[in-house]
Amino acid sequence: MPEAVVIIVGAGPSGLAVAGCLSRLEIPYVLLEREDCFASLWKKYSYDRLHLHLQKQFCELPHMSFPSSCPTYVPKKQFIQYLDDYVAHFKISPMYQRNVEFASYDQGSERWVVKTMNNNEGRGGEMEEFLGRFLVVATGEATDPYVPEIQGLGSFDGKVLHSTRFKSGVEFKNTNVLVVGSGNSGMEIALDLANHGASTSIIVRSPVHFLSKRMVYLALVLLRYLSLGKVDALMVLLSKLVFGDLGKYGIARPKEGPFFMKIKYGKYPAIDVGTCSKIKSGEIQVLPAEIGCIRGNNVELKNGKSYQFDSIIFCTGFKRSTNLWLKGDDYLLKEDGLPRPSFPNHWKGKNGLYCVGLSRRGLYGSNEDAQNVANDIKSSL
Repeated sequence: MPEAVVIIVGAGPSGLAVAGCLSRLEIPYVLLEREDCFASLWKKYSYDRLHLHLQKQFCELPHMSFPSSCPTYVPKKQFIQYLDDYVAHFKISPMYQRNVEFASYDQGSERWVVKTMNNNEGRGGEMEEFLGRFLVVATGEATDPYVPEIQGLGSFDGKVLHSTRFKSGVEFKNTNVLVVGSGNSGMEIALDLANHGASTSIIVRSPVHFLSKRMVYLALVLLRYLSLGKVDALMVLLSKLVFGDLGKYGIARPKEGPFFMKIKYGKYPAIDVGTCSKIKSGEIQVLPAEIGCIRGNNVELKNGKSYQFDSIIFCTGFKRSTNLWLKGDDYLLKEDGLPRPSFPNHWKGKNGLYCVGLSRRGLYGSNEDAQNVANDIKSSL
């Protein structure tokens, strides 16, 4: 069976970051990816208008900057080109369509045993086995699209899709569309729908912090010098000044600060790219209650009101399935696939187990994690 010093699971930006660091240190590895390309979430499952929400210096992978020609907020197409260049520069060669079914540490051989299903054409789903001294979980926070169970959803007469299947609002022109989920994807997809002439509603059942890109940049700078509480207080003040009272439009402001909530709950503030003005103008209608049931094209909310829609787009996030294949780990990862140890000690487990990109700190966190993991492996060899 194939053996490597390091086995990396996942060829998204986090997995590529690890591979780049290991390549630079001349440490052999295998990189396993269940899709037929690297960075599949970006290449296959993201909407057209997507841009990085943070300035490009916060989104670089290790040991390679963005070209100076890239704009401050990098659009999807140029970010994919950057990843292509990163893979070429570090000569990264993922093994595609390898779905990890099982991974466990063997005490006798002191090796990780990883079993994968090879789904490449002509291989008939045959099982493969890999051995490695170290195992890096780099499957990311956004692994398996999640759609909640809703009574009557199967009876809906129109189009139902997850945000990973949405490309552009152009195909929804002159139709009634409901967006379920008020994270950044939900807010931006609602904006794209409204811009393309769809009659757009969005369910916002929890309080939301609205911040601008400039506010977020300011916060990231200030967090180097000020306490979290002080930075959060300033962000809330600026949000009130810029966006005003959104309560009249059905959007409450959380009692806890935006960056405190991001760290504690993994709940990101809504980084506004134009959605707020569309809500204020009435081009996007906010529905502040969750769905009770669906009957045909009729969506009934738990507050007793009902509306008719032609399409429903679920921007309800992702679940992680690491717990289904990673066996024997009771230290590093929880049942939900996120680290059990708190930051900054979240990336290192026992018996050579590591994780990258699961700290809820975006690409910047993946960059730091990857360098920590690679350097720790180097010191162990």
